Amino acid sequence: MTGRRRALLVPALVSAIAVASVVWWASRQQLPELPAASVALPRLAAALGLYALATVLRGERWLRLLRYSGAYLSRTDAYAVTVVGYMGNNALPARAGDVLKSVLSSRRAGTATADGFGSLVAERVLDAVALVLVFAVLVTTLHLPLGVEGWMLAAVGAGLAVAAAAAAILGRDTGAGRRLQDLGARLLAPTRRLWSPTGAGLLALSIVLWLIEGSVYAVLGAVAGVHLSLLDGLYIMALANLVALVPAAPGYLGTFDAAVLLGVRLVAGGTHAAALAYAVVVRFVLFVPITLVGLVALLVRYGGLRRVSVALRRPAAVVPAVPAR
Repeated sequence: MTGRRRALLVPALVSAIAVASVVWWASRQQLPELPAASVALPRLAAALGLYALATVLRGERWLRLLRYSGAYLSRTDAYAVTVVGYMGNNALPARAGDVLKSVLSSRRAGTATADGFGSLVAERVLDAVALVLVFAVLVTTLHLPLGVEGWMLAAVGAGLAVAAAAAAILGRDTGAGRRLQDLGARLLAPTRRLWSPTGAGLLALSIVLWLIEGSVYAVLGAVAGVHLSLLDGLYIMALANLVALVPAAPGYLGTFDAAVLLGVRLVAGGTHAAALAYAVVVRFVLFVPITLVGLVALLVRYGGLRRVSVALRRPAAVVPAVPAR
């Protein structure tokens, strides 16, 4: 077996094991009673439409981040790599879809791979700031607990330790240190550019798209027989996606679901069966359609995972960026 096949086989096995584990766990839970199709289907359709709108806004934000950094990518490609990235995050561990999105964008734009990763860092900063702002407002407005478990605090502490170690390495006055400083400066350049009116606009766009996604959570409450207000849906969304910012299993299996279950119990109470039904419905709407669309985009527009893996092994030919328009 070649190294490339092994590289593809390992994440596939991890994905299969994670999915099988969750299916086994769900099969042992009490089955809830769901509303009639006449109640559920219109709300499912509305939720899918809202999530599609949020996805379009994500594609537009990615396009503007790249162009703000001087890289030209067509709008079609920006939207396509966005859904491909989500497909990768849902099917592969450790948010590998983000890597796929960044590298594909760099290849299509003809820029260095580091520039794509720099835009990704800026995008994650926008997401984190937007989610923290939404979550902070909701916690103070609804007077709800933070809902943060001990392992989440440990993860934050570990992240700070890694950041401190990286800063120490970058600060050394050595040849390797200078090279790392140059790479770090290139990766952080798009994030530094967010301190501008354009960056403020991108943050506002990020808040809007997360508010739209939060409305998806609220709409889906009735599908699972859980009464949720818009503020309740926003709270569950913010809590779940703050957890999802941390690289984890494919589709954030386990961590995302636990955060959704916790959020439902905090804002709506109810039975464990109803909360579980809600978590299953949310996972279906947010993960299944976009994964299928991303898979189609990967196969049709980018030639499939095998062609992408071959292309990524070749050095990128960097061309001057086309001015943003």
